[in-house]
Parts: sequence; C-alpha cells; structure tokens
Amino acid sequence: MHGAGNDFLLVDGRGQARNWEALAQAMCERNFGVGADGLLVAIEPQREHARMRLFNADGSEAEMSGNGVRCFAKFVVENGIASAEGTTLNVETGAGVIRLDLVLDGESVTGARVDMGLPRFAPADVPVAVEREPPVLDLTVQVEGASLAVTCVSMGNPHAVHFVSGAVADFPLRSIGPQVERHVLFPARVNFEVARVLDRSHIESRTWERGVGETKACGTGASAIMVSARLHGFVGDRVEVREPGGSLTLEWDGEGHVFLTGPAAYVYAGDWPD
Repeated sequence: MHGAGNDFLLVDGRGQARNWEALAQAMCERNFGVGADGLLVAIEPQREHARMRLFNADGSEAEMSGNGVRCFAKFVVENGIASAEGTTLNVETGAGVIRLDLVLDGESVTGARVDMGLPRFAPADVPVAVEREPPVLDLTVQVEGASLAVTCVSMGNPHAVHFVSGAVADFPLRSIGPQVERHVLFPARVNFEVARVLDRSHIESRTWERGVGETKACGTGASAIMVSARLHGFVGDRVEVREPGGSLTLEWDGEGHVFLTGPAAYVYAGDWPD
C-alpha cells in the first residue's frame, strides 16, 4: 500500500514470533526484495482497536508514520483484523495511541484524518543535543558543503526542518540528508525535511527519512513542516504540503493537536517465501 507515494508492506503478525527487523530489511530491499519504505506489522492490541509496529527499510524500528498509519488502518479494517467504532479507529503505536477518522467509500477505506498529537519542542524530547529554551528555531547545523538553519520538532519521532527560497527539487538532499540524519546534534538520528513556502496556504517539500532515505512523502515530516512554518509566522492554521508523491492537508492552531488528512491506496498482495 502507499500513502501519497510513501509505500509500505503490511503483514498480520498476530501470534507470530519473528525477527521483524531482518524481515523488514529483506522485504523492503528494492532490488532483491519486494521494495518498500517500511514494514508495518499488526500485532495484538493491549487496549485499543489495533496495534502497529513499524520497521524502516534498514531494519530499525520507528515510533510512528503519518502515512503508514493510514495504510495500516485500511489494512486492518478491510481484512477484518480490527473494527472501527463508526468511522473512528484507535491505533497503538510507538508514539502512543493515534486516533483516525476514516474516509470511506462503501466498505473501502480511501484515506483518513489523523490526530497526530501535540508537537513537542523541548530539546530532550526531540531529541537534539543543545541547551536552549524551546522551541529550537533556526539551529545552525554544519555539514560538508552546507550550513543549515533547522527547526527541531518531535511528532513522536525527531524532525529537523530547513526552509529554502528556491525550488526544493534543486536542493542536494541525497548528499546532505544522510549527514543531517547522523549529525552529532541528533543522538537518536533525525528525519530531515527541506521545505519552501509558496504562499500562506501551500508548501512544497522533500524528506530524507531516518533509516530509509528519500521518500515520496512523510506524514510526520509534513506535520513537522506545518508546525515549523507556523512558528515562523509563514502560514495560517491550514496548509497543503505538496510532496513528490502527492499532497497532504495539515491543520494546527498553534497550540493544540496537529491533524493530517491524506489518502491510503492498495497496490497488490502476494506471498513471501520463508
């Protein structure tokens, strides 16, 4: 499945004891495996409707994915793994319980409005290794070939957002992204977003995801971009974030929860040989 081009493999892992890290590496490899940005595993929930584990393409486990959780909701509902209450589905993740308001076309889930929770700004919560009062805006990050000003936000996982004046397509993300991801300032590594504000309601962006590389879209990244842009006074309460794989709608009033609305699409199913 994919959400705005951010693609995932989904499996029902209930009752299975597997090395999900190794399986994610094998399955997500785009030349010798199936190919995907990550592996989403449905396991037995503790209290809510469903529970999700997310493994990046490199085998590392991530807390949450805004695009992935929409795909996960489609997967568990349409396969009878979980039942929503009306159009509401609560999913346990590594970043806490995520509430989704499902968009339905008959029995099919075509997308969702996701409550992404409260953004966190304290350096220890991101985490970012600086002593500064939050929020951390325009932090200078020196990498080979560039001096970047990043805004640091946690959306349940760490993000560093850099605003540019030119087209994001021209930014050397594939060389700069890996350096920012593993920079000494980010002890848990970091997701790196480059964004350009087009007007007060539209932003274009690209994302280098921790443990994955460049992706077609990133839901938590789009959320971090929205929060960062609003903190700078660049945008209002509602923004369309245009990513290479499609557009996501973000809402944030500057104080409460961030809401993300976007699609979830089925691509194909198959069997993985053990």
